[in-house]
Amino acid sequence: MAYEIRPIGVVRSSLTDRGSAPKQGVEGAPDAWLVFDPAMAEGIRDLTVGDEVFVLTWLHLADRSVVAVHPRGDLRNPLTGVFSTRSSDRPNPIGLHRVRVLGIDGLRVRVADLEALDGTPIVDVKPVLDATR
Repeated sequence: MAYEIRPIGVVRSSLTDRGSAPKQGVEGAPDAWLVFDPAMAEGIRDLTVGDEVFVLTWLHLADRSVVAVHPRGDLRNPLTGVFSTRSSDRPNPIGLHRVRVLGIDGLRVRVADLEALDGTPIVDVKPVLDATR
C-alpha cells in the first residue's frame, strides 16, 4: 500500500547548511518564514501572532536507511535506535518543530525557533494544545 504526502508549503530560512544548523530550534535557530501554497489560504486564516504551533516537515535531505544513531552526532554517546531520538536521519523523515508565530503576511507566516533548512517542505501545522483545550 502506498501513502502520499503532499507539501502544503515550504520553509524559507537563512539556514542552508545541515552541518551548521542547530539540532533544536531553541538552540539558536533564526526566525524563518512558512510560505504556504495559495490553496492553503483558508487553512491558515485563523493563525494569530503569539500562537504556538507544531510544524511538521519532510526532512528531504535525510538518510532514510538509518535506524540507529549516536545522539546529537556525538560518537561518545551510545548507539541508539532512531525512534528514541530526534535524529533527522530515519526511515520516514518527518520533522516535528514547536514554534511561535511572530507575524503573518498573506500566505507567509513568520515563526521563531525553527531549525529546518531553507527549502524544507511543510506537510502540516497543528496547534499546541494545553490542558484546557
